[in-house]
Amino acid sequence: MNDEENTAGRPLNDCVAVVTGASRGAGRGIAVELGAAGATVYVTGRSTRERPADTYGQLLALSDMATVPGSIDDTADEVTRMGGRGIAVRCDHTNEEEVAALFARVEREAGRVDLLVNNAWGGHETFNGVFEAPFWEHPLANWDSMFDRGVRNHLVASRCAAPLMVRRKKGLIVTTTFWDRGHYLRGSLFYDLAKASMTRLAFGMAQDLKPHGVASVAVSPGWMRTEFVLAGHKTDEAHWQERPALSRTESPRYLGRAVAALAGDPKVMDRSGEVLRVADLAREYGFTDIDGRQVAAFEM
Repeated sequence: MNDEENTAGRPLNDCVAVVTGASRGAGRGIAVELGAAGATVYVTGRSTRERPADTYGQLLALSDMATVPGSIDDTADEVTRMGGRGIAVRCDHTNEEEVAALFARVEREAGRVDLLVNNAWGGHETFNGVFEAPFWEHPLANWDSMFDRGVRNHLVASRCAAPLMVRRKKGLIVTTTFWDRGHYLRGSLFYDLAKASMTRLAFGMAQDLKPHGVASVAVSPGWMRTEFVLAGHKTDEAHWQERPALSRTESPRYLGRAVAALAGDPKVMDRSGEVLRVADLAREYGFTDIDGRQVAAFEM
C-alpha cells in the first residue's frame, strides 16, 4: 500500500485523541472506530484488567453479572488491532489531579490533543432497575452519580484539553449525550436534566472556543447494545437479533463511526455548538453500523 492509499484508508493517521470512559459501551465503540481510522487514542477510565471498577455492584446484581465487563487495556489493544495506536491510562475522571496528570502526559508524549471525547458517565452506578417513575420516587443518589460523576467529568476534562487546543487554534471536543429533539426524556427527571446539561455544556463551550478555531459538539446515539443492555436481555452481540425487543438498537461502534467522521471533517467548525444525532450523521457522511444498516434515529 502506498502513502496515498494509506492516508485514504486511515484518515485520522495524524489525530491524537483522548476518549474518556472507554472501558466499555459507547467509549469503547468510539475508541475502536477512531483506531480503525488510524488515530492514536488515549483510552481512559477506571477499569483495568487487574482492577475493575468497584462501584457497579447494584447494576451487576440486576444484570446477573459477576464482574464489570471490559477494561481500558482491552479497548487499547483493540484500537491497536484495528490499525491505530491504543494507549491505556487509568484515570478517575472525578479526580481533578488525575485528569490534569492525564493531559500533562498526553502533551508530553504526543505534543498535542486534537480530539477529546467526553464520555465518562457515573449514572449507571446508582441505577436501581427502575426506568420510569415520577421524580419524587427516584433516589436522590441519581443526582450525585449523573451530575457530580457525569456532567462534572465532562467539564473537568474539557478545562484541561481546551488550553492545549486553543494554543494551536485547532481541535474538537465531542460530548456524548442523549437528545430527542428537545422532548422530555420521560421516566427520569434526573437523567433528562443531566443530558440536557451535557448538551448545553457543549453549546456553551462552543461559544468560548469559536474565536480560537476549536469546535465543540454534542453527539446523540440511539439505543445502544452496550454490554449491560445485552446482559439485561440475556443475550450477547452474536445473538441479539433473536431478541425482537432489541430490533431498534445499534452497536456502540455506530456512534464511533459518527465521531470519526466528525473528527475527519475539515469543515467541522461549521457544526460547532450543535447537537447531532448519529442517525442523521450516518446519512450525511454515508457510513453504516457494523451490520450494514443505517439505523433510524431512536425517538421517544
